[in-house]
Amino acid sequence: MSGTSKPAENGITEADQYMRKRPTKTKWQSFKDGIYNPSKGRILGKTGKQWGITGVFYFCFFTGLAILCAICYKGLEASLPEHEPRWKLDRSLIGTSPGLGFRPISEHTEAGSIIAYNAANTTQVNMWVGRLNKFLENYLHPSQSPTARPNQQPCSHDFHNLTNDKVCAVDIHNWGPCSPEEGFGFRNSSPCVFIKLNRIYDWIPEYYNDSSDLPSDMPESLVNHIKSLKGKELNTVWVSCNGSHGLDRELLRDSIEYLPRGPQGFPGYYYPYTNTKGYLSPLVAVHFRRPAVNQLIGVECRAWAKNIKYDKKEKLGMVAFNLQIDDRPKPELNSTEKTSEQRQ
Repeated sequence: MSGTSKPAENGITEADQYMRKRPTKTKWQSFKDGIYNPSKGRILGKTGKQWGITGVFYFCFFTGLAILCAICYKGLEASLPEHEPRWKLDRSLIGTSPGLGFRPISEHTEAGSIIAYNAANTTQVNMWVGRLNKFLENYLHPSQSPTARPNQQPCSHDFHNLTNDKVCAVDIHNWGPCSPEEGFGFRNSSPCVFIKLNRIYDWIPEYYNDSSDLPSDMPESLVNHIKSLKGKELNTVWVSCNGSHGLDRELLRDSIEYLPRGPQGFPGYYYPYTNTKGYLSPLVAVHFRRPAVNQLIGVECRAWAKNIKYDKKEKLGMVAFNLQIDDRPKPELNSTEKTSEQRQ
């Protein structure tokens, strides 16, 4: 083996290449050269030509990716119906058993499902009335009336032949103590709580319309009410409310009234819901006629239909809330509190 090194093309041997002392740079100089190296004409380690090639590649890549995503989005959009969900009833996540809700609800989440106020406190009364007015805005606003919305028409159990572009109107102005003109009963310590059934597209109720085939746990008062009706009026999703426990039932004895008067529930002519413009969900107003005051009363309301699942533990087919009306006089304010209230 020869000890001599082969000369390199530039006259420097291989040994010299390995033995050459590496140039020393400060950290700052290395950092600057990493950003821009004027001797090699590189920015961030690449020449202008290399950056140009990289830019063209990523431009083409992301342009193609955007076009592919747009094609996929338009294809998916074209496969979806415009006015109805693709997956309905059993095939949907919502299922076939609608839930029950109530209004008004406090804007304070910590209050939960408690409707509590002092009948002598105008501010508290107006707060609850205002929340109901907001919830019922589409029902109350003049522009939402049947005359202003030609696709709405008055319906009844005997007349509800609707075309595809017509819906049944919901007129709550004639609901007596539960009308907006009466402050929904809050000013008279006889509040109204509105019950609604959540919408499920294309859902059709299976009615309890045979008085000889009613559930064993149906309240006796509702059973008697159903037996007093006949014909198409029996095609109703029934609603019943009562106290959550024995004491609550005693405090509510004979104090519950349902509006509008007639079949106690949601009339069948409002179903099915098909996302028709102008549709308003039917409502049932539960009027508490002078319930016990200064007591927290638990209330449970349930919807009755053969295809509405009921499970008290899972809160299916029902809704629960608490009602408390305080009739004690509003306490006298001191001078500081009076000044603060006047400023408000």
